[in-house]
Amino acid sequence: MAGLPKELIESPTPAKVGKLANDDALSDVLRNIRLCGSLQFCFMPSGAWQTDAKPSLSKLADKPSSVIPFHILVEGTCWMKMEGQAYILKAGDVVAFPFGTGHQLGAGSGGRLILPTADLPPKPWQEIPVLHYGNEPQRVRLLCGYLQCDVLNFRPLRNALPTLLHASSRTANNSAWLRATIDQIVDEVDSPRSGGLSMLERLTEISFIELLRHQIIAENSQPGGWLAALADPALGKCLAFIHDDPAREWSVQNLSATSGLSRSALTERFETMLDTSPMRYVRDWRLCLASQALSTTTKRIAAIAHDAGYGTEAAFNRAFSRAYGVPPATWRQTTKGNRSKT
Repeated sequence: MAGLPKELIESPTPAKVGKLANDDALSDVLRNIRLCGSLQFCFMPSGAWQTDAKPSLSKLADKPSSVIPFHILVEGTCWMKMEGQAYILKAGDVVAFPFGTGHQLGAGSGGRLILPTADLPPKPWQEIPVLHYGNEPQRVRLLCGYLQCDVLNFRPLRNALPTLLHASSRTANNSAWLRATIDQIVDEVDSPRSGGLSMLERLTEISFIELLRHQIIAENSQPGGWLAALADPALGKCLAFIHDDPAREWSVQNLSATSGLSRSALTERFETMLDTSPMRYVRDWRLCLASQALSTTTKRIAAIAHDAGYGTEAAFNRAFSRAYGVPPATWRQTTKGNRSKT
């Protein structure tokens, strides 16, 4: 595609209406969720205790800005404090923090301060570290860590996420499935086997996707945002077409044809529900896919630029740098280096 004004072309191309996407936009985004880094460890405090409220997990990551800390409460009960609110976590609860928000965990009141991340052994690890604190009978068992996921750089999805994702394997929809995944995670920690660290990474990935699905079910009645846009009949159809064929020469005209809305109505609905324009949405998703291609393939940057809809590598470099803060070559070098360490 050539002659792109700024980032994307808007000259009309005949629309191929008549084929609905096989998968909706949500399925496509979830399908592209792959960990680009992760860490897991287990700690088992007893009696009265509390952790530091600072987001210490991010210090262990190579790209702190994209770290999503998580906790799985395997055994016992503890409290969590975050942004002035208090929560009670019970066995089977899973919590994650898409923006790395600081939070504090503990049991009882006035307990000793414990700093699990400061007590971790140096990497690399042959198996998941397990940290014990105290020998009182009231024990809590937590599997903690972080994950890094490129697709969360996709702005519409990121804007749709709250500061806290929380699901319970006791009460969530399809809770038996989530509970079985947690049981498998615990088994991999308790009975280390060859390939266990890779298995834990995949199970963590699956658990996070389930957290996102739980959030979508809970929030799909909201008046605006990406999740509400997916539920909108016209806008949801338009997004499904974009995600089904992101490399197509999309324009406002053929996007309006796929959605059944006029160009002005489509643009207004994008602005109202997604705070973006149709073509900017296309650009953002293409750049997100480009970031994954840079991290996971050896494809030439010029070819990735072409796939992302840019007529020149220079134009792609400028757009990518604006979106991700670094040029494509630096992103590739950094993210591939991070993958080799995990």
